[in-house]
Amino acid sequence: MNNFVKVDIWSDIACPWCFVGKRRFETAAAEFAESGGAVEVEFHSFELSPDTPVDFAGTEVDFLVAHKGMPPAQVEQMLGQMTELAATEGLAYDFAALQHTNTVKAHELLHFAKSKDRQLDMSERLFAAYFEEGRHVGRIADLADLAAEIGLDRDEAHAALTAGTYLPAVTADKEQAIAYGISGVPFFVVDGRFGVSGAQDPSAILQVLQKAAAER
Repeated sequence: MNNFVKVDIWSDIACPWCFVGKRRFETAAAEFAESGGAVEVEFHSFELSPDTPVDFAGTEVDFLVAHKGMPPAQVEQMLGQMTELAATEGLAYDFAALQHTNTVKAHELLHFAKSKDRQLDMSERLFAAYFEEGRHVGRIADLADLAAEIGLDRDEAHAALTAGTYLPAVTADKEQAIAYGISGVPFFVVDGRFGVSGAQDPSAILQVLQKAAAER
């Protein structure tokens, strides 16, 4: 049995379930590794709200009220529940500080980081910056700062984002998602054969990893 499995993950930095899903996947991958398995992970771009302006004037509650047509009280309750759920995965969501923004440049930065073999670190930094630290992840200068914080060259990152060097890669990811029929994230494609939709329990993800390895 070949215990090496490739996992492609479609997600959006602005998706609270994607950060939770990342943690749950990491738990499953660690268990898989304990039994001799190995996982290679690649993140792919998916924009939940591509029409969102870079500098959205309002809170996360304001955005969701307008975007989903829900009453403010219901949105606040939903965000409270999401905060509690995230805490069970060790995540400290701060929706009051969150700066809602367009994520296309953040996705470009993930592809830049991928070219430097630092995509997983960049993904973690972006999620934490957005959901836990109230950092802006839509503006080029702010994103270049985050790149530098994980050891990437700030000027090189800034230049790539300014030039839109990795925008075609973002577009290709989105087109692949459409081809796969992906309509929501997180979405995991395991070994190019098995799809896992949503932030599933680690045990469910582990089963798919084991199945993929066993059937190779």
